[in-house]
Amino acid sequence: MRRYFSKFIHCPIRFNSSNFIPVNFEMGSYCTSRIYIGQGLLKGNSSDYSTGTCVTSCDSLSEDKPKDKENSVSDMLVDSFGRLHTYLRISLTERCNLRCQYCMPAEGVDLTPTSQVLTKPEILRLANLFVSSGVDKIRLTGGEPTVRKDIEDICFELSSLKGLKTLSMTTNGIVLARKLPKLKECGLSSVNISLDTLLPVKFELMTRRKGLEKVLDSINAAVDLGYNPVKVNCVVMRGFNDDEICDFVELTREKPINIRFIEFMPFDGNVWNVKKLVPYSEMLDTVAKRFTSLKRLQDHPTDTAKNFTIDGHKGQVSFITSMTEHFCGGCNRLRLLADGNLKVCLFGPSEVSLRDPLRQGAEDRELREIIAAAVKRKKASHAGMFDIAKTANRPMIHIGG
Repeated sequence: MRRYFSKFIHCPIRFNSSNFIPVNFEMGSYCTSRIYIGQGLLKGNSSDYSTGTCVTSCDSLSEDKPKDKENSVSDMLVDSFGRLHTYLRISLTERCNLRCQYCMPAEGVDLTPTSQVLTKPEILRLANLFVSSGVDKIRLTGGEPTVRKDIEDICFELSSLKGLKTLSMTTNGIVLARKLPKLKECGLSSVNISLDTLLPVKFELMTRRKGLEKVLDSINAAVDLGYNPVKVNCVVMRGFNDDEICDFVELTREKPINIRFIEFMPFDGNVWNVKKLVPYSEMLDTVAKRFTSLKRLQDHPTDTAKNFTIDGHKGQVSFITSMTEHFCGGCNRLRLLADGNLKVCLFGPSEVSLRDPLRQGAEDRELREIIAAAVKRKKASHAGMFDIAKTANRPMIHIGG
């Protein structure tokens, strides 16, 4: 079996001062990273330092380890750059009970007809194909996955797949509080809840709907049910919610909440503008000035987030830096859209249908060949935020969060 690790090349944090402190981050058996941090990083002003670009790469090592014959890693999941894709995100529906501005245009979107959306048996067959080939984590997305009537049955069947270690869900939390106990019984092992503001007026402005209290109830319900951590995704936009960053961090003080600040990303119809983007370096500075004990954690090579702890807080703080410091080199994710298209890169326009050959009677071998060909065509990295903004892609509600 191949094992993949991230090789940290250089990630300087530059200061006006010439003082540098070397800090080592031991990454288990995966990698060792060395960062030079100037004195006063967590206490100075944003003008005192700026973050450089972290450059990572994925290397593969041959390792003589016994394989699980039922779930050996298939070459189907390895791209031409040696990245192993063991994480599948499945969009269950394009329908949603909110209308978030960064997810869909104000005029709405044309939804895929129900007859062209994957059925439960089709989802399960394709999921089994991926898991039997080496995928060990599945995340259910949408649209809003909880609006699908057979969500509990889907969770139960997926969680029963031999070789699957983690079944997650990303949800807006509107109806999650009442559905989560049953979902947990059906095998849902982790949950991400999207929340971009703690203020009711802003919530209604962002989502074009009411419902903040319902989302907060869902976060508390997840904590009460023992989910640890409960991940809260927050897309940060300048002039809208960047003044609430520290308020969100306070949520981590008394509860096992992992607040994840996400850089605003361009998708069709969400009126992306670089002026709305709050970069990771600026968000980090905002948090560090208020919470001076902020400490970087050891991230797994395939993590999308840069993770931190704060002394005395039960939860954690993370930053997803897709635009300013991409993590394409360690990408292990594939996306199965609600209409059955396979998307190998969130920001790439290329898709291939698995639904059509499936409905035409294709055998598993043929489906694996289609998947393998798509994975092999995956590029080394996305094109950069300005090119992404000019490239035709789907609205986020079609792709799946």
